[in-house]
Amino acid sequence: MNHPNIRELQKKAIEIRKDILKMLTLAGSGHTGGSLSIVEILVALYYHALKNDPNNPKWKERDYFLLSKGHGCPALYAVLAEKGYFNREDLWKLRKLGSMLQGHPQLGLPGIEISSGSLGQGLSIANGIALAARLDKSDIRVYCLLGDGETNEGQVWEAAMTAAHYKLDNVCAIIDFNKLQIDGFCCDVKDMGAYFDKWKNFGWETIETDGHDIKKLMNAFDKAKTIKGMPAVIIAHTIKGKGVSFVENKVEWHGIAPKKEEYERAMKELDEALGKI
Repeated sequence: MNHPNIRELQKKAIEIRKDILKMLTLAGSGHTGGSLSIVEILVALYYHALKNDPNNPKWKERDYFLLSKGHGCPALYAVLAEKGYFNREDLWKLRKLGSMLQGHPQLGLPGIEISSGSLGQGLSIANGIALAARLDKSDIRVYCLLGDGETNEGQVWEAAMTAAHYKLDNVCAIIDFNKLQIDGFCCDVKDMGAYFDKWKNFGWETIETDGHDIKKLMNAFDKAKTIKGMPAVIIAHTIKGKGVSFVENKVEWHGIAPKKEEYERAMKELDEALGKI
């Protein structure tokens, strides 16, 4: 498959980070760290792997994307607006009364397939969509993005077993493996042990990659499409708060928004990064 211009997508990722920070700052609340960590994953998905049509969000032949870690929705909103699913000016209404852009995704906004935010549920829904597609003899794929802390939930592993049992090779899970969750480092809150091996032992084709390298992510999605007879999971190593030096790997930035001075400092860093591409 021909890759789009990687340099342009890298620039797009930085512009999306800028939109995320503006949204959160204007809202005065929201989840900064886990939104910034998934930007390249979403860029690689929406500009390469995912069959989607912003002009026809309910296109029958579309692939499905489910954001199980719903608190990361500012990143998804920014990508959807960039793709043209809705007006970019709507981004600045994040978390406002009457806005469709709430703090967790809700049905009704173009491009949103499920209301999410109660952690642990997305992969079960992905399985249901994939089974329905099999009955319809459809070749659509279902992508589900989970947080690594989210996989502490037992329902995730029930769903993992189900996908393997039914050989759902049209399901691709993606793990935002940033090693942090709301209460601290994942290994301190609940150590998941040999994470790669755990998915493999649950019957999944397990692909490990750099979650901030767009070309490597594209290659990972391409590989996942070739897997037959079993589901695939992409474990994407990421940095919580990626792109903003004073936010990166800081647990306290899980669920707070930047203040005006912090926003200006972050935007300066991102503009400098943009100039280096």
